[in-house]
Amino acid sequence: MWGTNVGPSMLIASASAGFTTGIVSGNYAWYAFVFIALLAFVFAPRYLGAKVHTLPEFMGLRFGQSTRNILAWYTIVTIVISWLALTLFAGGILIRQVFDIPMWMSAMVLLIISAFFTMLGGLKAIAYTNVYQMILLIVVSLVLVVVGLDRVGGIQALVDKVPADYWVMFKPNSDEAFPWFPIVLGYPVMGVWFWCTDQSMVQPVLAAKDLREGQLGTNFTGWLKILDVALYIVPGILCFALFPTLENPDEAYLTMVENLFPVGMVGLVFAVLTACLVSTIGSALNALSTVFTMDIYVKRFRPNASQRRINYVGRLVTVIGAVIAIAMTVAIDAIKGLNLFNVFQSVLGFIAPPMAAVFVLGIFWKRATTRAANFALTIGTAFCLIVGVLYLWPPEWLQFSWPHFMLLSFELFIILVVSMVIISLTDNDKTQYIIPEPIHEGWSKLAVSLWIALAVVMISLYVYFN
Repeated sequence: MWGTNVGPSMLIASASAGFTTGIVSGNYAWYAFVFIALLAFVFAPRYLGAKVHTLPEFMGLRFGQSTRNILAWYTIVTIVISWLALTLFAGGILIRQVFDIPMWMSAMVLLIISAFFTMLGGLKAIAYTNVYQMILLIVVSLVLVVVGLDRVGGIQALVDKVPADYWVMFKPNSDEAFPWFPIVLGYPVMGVWFWCTDQSMVQPVLAAKDLREGQLGTNFTGWLKILDVALYIVPGILCFALFPTLENPDEAYLTMVENLFPVGMVGLVFAVLTACLVSTIGSALNALSTVFTMDIYVKRFRPNASQRRINYVGRLVTVIGAVIAIAMTVAIDAIKGLNLFNVFQSVLGFIAPPMAAVFVLGIFWKRATTRAANFALTIGTAFCLIVGVLYLWPPEWLQFSWPHFMLLSFELFIILVVSMVIISLTDNDKTQYIIPEPIHEGWSKLAVSLWIALAVVMISLYVYFN
């Protein structure tokens, strides 16, 4: 789970946030333990009790086949936006810094490399690269932090060279980038979606041999998330201490690499980052093609399509998805007023509310109906994306003071929940779908004890860094 969460996009964005604001962006890593625990003790028992392999399958049990079909489209939207466009954007920054070429050209270079890599090596090559990327990124970042601290003169020297509020986890509400109240309210929406309902994150838990293993594994993920601040945000703070005149904070990570590592090491790090980007993009392209061809084209339109026809449609969808992703990458590059880290979080903040609302009401409220769920996943998703576009690229006729994007994400979630409640209460459909019961056997005293220990450590960290 941690390996899926760790990647070049997060690494580059976190270093940028560390350079501009210090450890406050670590809220997105440390606050996550609450929702990983929610997965372990609330969602996982229900998923494993239903004996499902995918989350759309679980939603199919709860709301019926129509909801499962709609989830396929929702998955395509999230793949294009969160996995393709954002990864291409982070990679584009890397390529642009090294070769000094435009963003669209940087994204194109990455896509071409990814396509050749995928075609020549196939899924096996992608799988091997994914396995090693976490270890390589962790080693590189750890070495960078150690060398950086040595160059600065130690931890105390680092503390002295940066502003005091760089070591505070909760900024006042007057802070434009990381006000505490919107983060406290808004992150749960993103946390439920990402850690509890996103297939790529939940898949390892679904594959656990029993509930005990799933709860222990998620607990280990929670402990690993503590390292995010040290490995990914501190390099940005070190960059601020060493190179305070750097004009573009998004280049903080590679600036550290270029100035602190010998030439050969710089080449190795660049190769590692590129390989990680390529594997992520290759996996996303493959997932996009598979979901569309198998869950939509074959299931809905051409059940008897030949393998040759399916392959053709898959390639066509891959090309279309790539073109859309490049257009979105260029658009994301044009966003003004947000640092790279908050660009990432804001985009995800507008994707999260529909899925979070459907899963929360679907699991905790028996009267939630299929029509309400389908409304949230279709009209609700379109509404959230339109609001997101107007927020990130405001037209001239819509110039007013928007709330922070995390507060906006929370408000969108509340709107969707209220809409689903109203639709469910006025819906004449009396079809009774089953809410899968959670399994109770397999709960581990060890897992509960470790989760309590993690909660104590996390609360202590928050107290210390405030």
